[in-house]
Amino acid sequence: MVHAMIDLYPLLTQPRLAHPIWGGTTLAAWLDLAEPRPERLGEIWLVYDTNPVVNGPLAGQTLADVARAYGAVLVGERTMARYGADVPLLAKFIDAADRLSIQVHPDDAYAHTHEASTGFHGKTEAWHIIHAAPGADVIYGLARPASRTELAAAIAAHELEPLMRRLPVAAGDTIFVPAGTLHAINAGIVLFEIQQKSDLTYRVYDYGRRDPATGLPRELHVAKALDVAGLAPAPYGAIPPLVLTDGCELLVACPYFALERWSPREPVITSVDRGTFEILTVRDGAALLRWRDGTLDLRRGDAVVIPASLGDYTLAPVTDTLCILRVYVPDLELLRNELVHRGIAPEQIAATVLC
Repeated sequence: MVHAMIDLYPLLTQPRLAHPIWGGTTLAAWLDLAEPRPERLGEIWLVYDTNPVVNGPLAGQTLADVARAYGAVLVGERTMARYGADVPLLAKFIDAADRLSIQVHPDDAYAHTHEASTGFHGKTEAWHIIHAAPGADVIYGLARPASRTELAAAIAAHELEPLMRRLPVAAGDTIFVPAGTLHAINAGIVLFEIQQKSDLTYRVYDYGRRDPATGLPRELHVAKALDVAGLAPAPYGAIPPLVLTDGCELLVACPYFALERWSPREPVITSVDRGTFEILTVRDGAALLRWRDGTLDLRRGDAVVIPASLGDYTLAPVTDTLCILRVYVPDLELLRNELVHRGIAPEQIAATVLC
């Protein structure tokens, strides 16, 4: 545990690697991971509360340790009021060399009631597509309304796919996936995912695949899935970005997170909102992060947690290709007011700032 209180600083964390049966080799090569590289790398959990810090005096402590010790100094006053001393988001990369199962996630009410022992929240998420093979698509909700009985019968008869909507995707798209949306990432897609802190996934169809370790069919969670799945077509899909400034776009915002894409060509000086922490993930290129007490070199694949107490910081591009994904817990009313003040039309705001 943390024994001596120090001034918080940007926290790099040690990623957690996951090797599901649908994973591929793209992430290891793209991020130039050390040899020997895994043959099947499906997910890299960049920021998660059990990930250990790897830089500075707090190295070896997990984000959860730091959150418990520092509270709002790390996570921010607004986040603290909503979640307590918790890091409520999970940021990851996903490489779908094969299609994922058709699945659904619960909302907060269901997770906190029926899965309380896990400590997880519900799972609303957003996907920022980094790479998509020609013709790639995702399964995104129902193609038409269906009853619970019809949905259950389709699952039992292995005829779920005809009920699903297929949504084409391309690099640069951002897809919003609220809790309760039946979905699947299909083959040929690499993406960045931001989600609530949760690993609650209810699989309903897995194409008859078997667990390589046991030889048995992978577990399904049909009863829980039917409890939480929406029975109408999902209301969203690809979200149109809003241009905030030159080189900065808001990709999507909801009550749980806001996601921005920064592509600065000159140093950017900004300040953390004391209501929330931030997660900065380098999607491409390299940057120098500077704050009052130090500097940090960032390269593709790095993710850093910016404490709410940090104040001003500067991001200076080291390469012309710099692209950073910035995440925070928003105040939606304040965000909408800021966008109106920028002269953005209400209908445009409503298409990107959701719920």
